[in-house]
Amino acid sequence: MNHIASVSIRSSTAALDVPAAALRWHNLRDVALREATRLSAILVLVLLGGVIVSLIYGAAPVLRSEGLSFFTTEAWNPVTEKFGALGPIYGTLVTSFIAMLIGIPVSIGVAIFITELCPRPLKRPIGTAIELLAGIPSIIYGIWGLFVLAPFLQKEVQPLIISVFSGVPVFSRLFAGPPYGIGVLTAGIILSIMVVPYITSVTRDVFETVPAVLKESAYGLGCTTWEVVRNVVMPYTRTGVIGGIMLGLGRALGETMAVTFVIGNAHRIAPSLLAPGTTISAAIANEFTEATGALYTSALIALGLILFLITFLVLAAARYLLLQLERRAGK
Repeated sequence: MNHIASVSIRSSTAALDVPAAALRWHNLRDVALREATRLSAILVLVLLGGVIVSLIYGAAPVLRSEGLSFFTTEAWNPVTEKFGALGPIYGTLVTSFIAMLIGIPVSIGVAIFITELCPRPLKRPIGTAIELLAGIPSIIYGIWGLFVLAPFLQKEVQPLIISVFSGVPVFSRLFAGPPYGIGVLTAGIILSIMVVPYITSVTRDVFETVPAVLKESAYGLGCTTWEVVRNVVMPYTRTGVIGGIMLGLGRALGETMAVTFVIGNAHRIAPSLLAPGTTISAAIANEFTEATGALYTSALIALGLILFLITFLVLAAARYLLLQLERRAGK
């Protein structure tokens, strides 16, 4: 009996040891996962801090030399080492605004059509086409814009716009001058085409998360498709839609090659949208290889710092807006 009892005790102890060992192994994996993810988060912060520090360090010479005038003047003369970033800042903001002005309505309209109105056999082809647009390299957009879109605008569209708005207050200045084809407006149109796939994809995905019972209930009450989209779909998904818009805006602010091809690359501020201009990213791409002096290089790095700050402020504002919307929804 004692022998049997001892064997039973040993068996019970072994049975208890196996779960304990497994538990220790699971705990070890949890600790490893937690530390690995923490290290990844810290690494991202370190990289971000390194980028900020390097940009500030590189921009310091021109900021010491020019002071606040670097942000408030448009003079850009590498020969006399006089630099002002107002022209590229203006071009970046205006082209991004044009892109959003055109791209947001088109993107939301396409997303509504795909999720609410599109026949089922067409949903997949249209969705695939949108994804293909997002995958086209930016230099292809630039080449197409330079050799196809710009000549078309120069010959067909811009002369018509100039004649229509001639003599109209404000618009006569916005659309004045000779039809160059290339310019700020052309760059904005190219950017709008480039941001449409991003905004559309995100908006379509968040529209599809709306519970079918909500839309069916609205239709059952006699609502039209417009009323369902306006009163059910948009309020339910507004946070995701704003996130998609911010994604597209980030792409528009930082786009380089496509804009470089069609904007004209002129460091000046012209009241007409048809005139050539430049953006921060286009100026850096065009001139960085030619920057021979230390102050010239510093000016280009300072442009990069300004673009970083603009993007950061835009994302911060978007995040604040999303928080406000979430609080209102909670109330």
